[in-house]
Amino acid sequence: MGGYLGVDVGSVSTNLVVTDEEGEIVASLYIRTQGQPIAAVQEGLAQLEKKVPAGLTIEGVGTTGSGRTLAGVVVGADLVKNEITCHAVAAARLVPDVQTVLEIGGQDSKIIILRDGVVTDFAMNTVCAAGTGSFLDHQAERLNVPIEEFGSYALRAKNPVRIAGRCTVFAESDMIHKQQMGHSVEDIIAGLCEALVRNYLNNVGKGKEILPPVVFQGGVAANVGIKAAFEKALGLPVYVPEHFGVMGAWGAALLAREKMRTNPQPTRFRGFQAACLEYKTSSFDCTGCSNQCEVISISMEGKVIARWGDRCGRWENLL
Repeated sequence: MGGYLGVDVGSVSTNLVVTDEEGEIVASLYIRTQGQPIAAVQEGLAQLEKKVPAGLTIEGVGTTGSGRTLAGVVVGADLVKNEITCHAVAAARLVPDVQTVLEIGGQDSKIIILRDGVVTDFAMNTVCAAGTGSFLDHQAERLNVPIEEFGSYALRAKNPVRIAGRCTVFAESDMIHKQQMGHSVEDIIAGLCEALVRNYLNNVGKGKEILPPVVFQGGVAANVGIKAAFEKALGLPVYVPEHFGVMGAWGAALLAREKMRTNPQPTRFRGFQAACLEYKTSSFDCTGCSNQCEVISISMEGKVIARWGDRCGRWENLL
């Protein structure tokens, strides 16, 4: 039986998915990157190998996320794609007529607009952390509420308070002020969820025509309070897929499947044993011209196997 591997490396989480020949997920993994993308990918491969059905052979690999180039070198990717394309492909797989994808991860958020199955517009916010998973983690810890229960607290609110959600600093200050005024934790959390959704729609979603069906994915989609706040603000039902946390990796696997079927060739996948290989990265500034590009090199077992970052391709072509 053949299968396909998708790897999504972000600043907060690293997600891996293996599909069968039809593109259905047979194994998935969501782990923390912890600032070490290579180690996270290798750990993910080691754990995922134990979950993959016996007899399944990887016939194609796709990588995505902010660390997609690095991950592609480590695993031996056949395809490297941006997050927008991968999230859109995965959403359309589940909801063929999807018109809006809301995606909120650990450090950034994005909105993807599709019409007739084609991405027509998108926006990303990588500057402000308000509303992202890392900010919600911090607030849950500060309120002594398990992050898994954060959303359910919001649903129990009787009178959500108004929180300034335009900035993480102001939002936290406002939450502390509301606590000191005696508001319940449930009302404060519900108010925070609504504030973060307002911030998302006013910034990431500004000027976008948000039409149903609406699919909500990314790690924050686990928060039922944020989902409810989106439905209240939009006046539309919001669908959260079963595999909401690994949709980017699934999209990468689906795209790898499409490529390898369209143009059959041996996969570049290094195998799950890549988890045991020694990788090292280094960088230097090229002084060959006024661009002064920062060139990244990655070595495997002491041998340079990839370079990127130079605009002219001079160093890439030396391999």
